[in-house]
Amino acid sequence: MIHRTDLAALTPAQRANVIYAQAQSELSTRLWRAAIGDGDRDNEKGKSPLGGGSDMAMDSLLELLGTQAPKSAKGKCKCQCACSCNDEDAPDDIAALAKRALNGAHAAAAVDRGTMPGTGSIVGALSGGTSAKPAEASGPLALGSNARYADTLAAAEARSGIPRSAIAAIVDAEAGKGQDGSWNPLSRNPRSSAAGLGQFLSGTWQTLAEQGGTWLNDVAKARGWLTEKGKVDPSRRSELLALRYDPQASILSVADMAKNNLQQFESAGLNVRADSETLAKAAYLGHHLGLGDAKKFLAGNIDAERARTLLAAQVGGSAADQRIANAGDATRAHRQWLLDFIDRHVQPDKFAS
Repeated sequence: MIHRTDLAALTPAQRANVIYAQAQSELSTRLWRAAIGDGDRDNEKGKSPLGGGSDMAMDSLLELLGTQAPKSAKGKCKCQCACSCNDEDAPDDIAALAKRALNGAHAAAAVDRGTMPGTGSIVGALSGGTSAKPAEASGPLALGSNARYADTLAAAEARSGIPRSAIAAIVDAEAGKGQDGSWNPLSRNPRSSAAGLGQFLSGTWQTLAEQGGTWLNDVAKARGWLTEKGKVDPSRRSELLALRYDPQASILSVADMAKNNLQQFESAGLNVRADSETLAKAAYLGHHLGLGDAKKFLAGNIDAERARTLLAAQVGGSAADQRIANAGDATRAHRQWLLDFIDRHVQPDKFAS
């Protein structure tokens, strides 16, 4: 959380870095929202990009950056403009750069909002688009207290082609955490069968074990957990489900599931690799909901009963009922909750080294 007093204490260059980073963050979020047809939420227009605890709007931040400061004494630069681009601490120019980034976010959202179907059609929402850069392969990650998973994340990227930053972002959003932010391999959701770093439901885990080409399928075959027909032997099911608590098994399976879901989205003509954030969030959507519900979600076709079940599994029955009452219906309440959760928790860039 950043307040006026904190920002005022920073140097011009530091203040510029703060505002530019926030503008870039807002751009990514708006592009993701526009991509799935959610558009520009009216209740968040004018909201400070510094988060819920900030007491400043964007205009106030730009003011503090010194947009009215005099031009640098260095005069015109080699490009013969009247800017101060030779002065790395010139607040007026960096503020303008930040403002352009923020304006780009609004413009991108507006353009997509005008060309995408209002229902958030899965085919119309993510197909086409030539302005976004392709997602790039990730390098070493800044994992902090989760550094022990670096090799497994690298292996998961190598076998799936999914950037390790996206895989880490999915795990970070799903797993329970210690006080130091470390992922808890023994994570459990008390309202469902979800377990482990990837919070795999029992049925989803069994499906992955029976799906040819997955890491889990190879392990299940090697350990004799499958019948001659390739189905999980009921007598070995408990052993299979216990493997969800193994960090390597969970992370590699997150990657396999992401690969499969993204391939299915792409087969439908969707541009899920527009940029690193879109890839990570699309992969998370498929992981969290499962492919079938993810398609219905993007098309706005999850029925009210199913939406309430999904919402209650995440926030509890009472909280779900309150959200539904506030939103007007269960489908809208679930959509609002999930999109907000993804915006706040699926952040591949936080792992950039």
